[in-house]
Amino acid sequence: MAKNREPIAKHAKSLGISPATMGYAKKTTTRNTNTQTRRKKSEYALQLQEKQKVKFVYGVLEKQFRGYYEKAVRMPGKAGENLLIQLESRLDNVVYRLGYAATRREARQMVNHGHFTVNGKKVNIPSYQVKPGMVVALKDSSRSIERFKQNLEIYHVVPRWLEFDENNMIGKVVAVPTREDIDLPVEERLIVELYSK
Repeated sequence: MAKNREPIAKHAKSLGISPATMGYAKKTTTRNTNTQTRRKKSEYALQLQEKQKVKFVYGVLEKQFRGYYEKAVRMPGKAGENLLIQLESRLDNVVYRLGYAATRREARQMVNHGHFTVNGKKVNIPSYQVKPGMVVALKDSSRSIERFKQNLEIYHVVPRWLEFDENNMIGKVVAVPTREDIDLPVEERLIVELYSK
C-alpha cells in the first residue's frame, strides 16, 4: 500500500496551510524562510495546490481521490461540495471528528487496528462511508485503552452532524455534513475545474 511519508510541517508549509489544520498544533517550521517564491501563480498551479491540499488533509492518494471526484460528479448538486462531503463521511474522519484521535492519521491507524464498530459490526476500513443513522462505537475490548480516554478529554469537539454519548463512548451520524460544517480552507471549485479539463 502506498503511503505519504513526507514530513507534516514541510508539506503543510509548501501548501500554505497551518500544521494545526492537520492536528499538529505544536509543529512549526522555520526552514527556508528567505526563499524567493514566484509572485503570481498560474491558474493551473492554483488548481493543483487546492487538490493537493485536500488530498493531504484527508490522507487520500490520487487514484482514490479521482474515484471520489468521479462519484461526486454523478451525484446531484455541486460536484465540489459533494467531493468534500464524501471525504468528510469517511470512517477515519468521523473517528477524528468524534475526538477519539488527535489527528486523521492516528484515526486511520485506530480504524485499521479494528478498534471501532459500525452498527455493531467491526469495520477496519478507513475509507468506509458512514451514512446518517449509523452508530460508530469503540469496541468493548478497546475501552480500557488510556489513549482513547486522553484524546476524548483533549480533542472532544463534536460537529453538529454528529452526536456523541460520553458514558457509552458511542457516536451517531445524525445528518449528512454540509459545506458549512467542513472547516477546511479550500476552494473546491478549483478542483472541479482542474479535473474537468
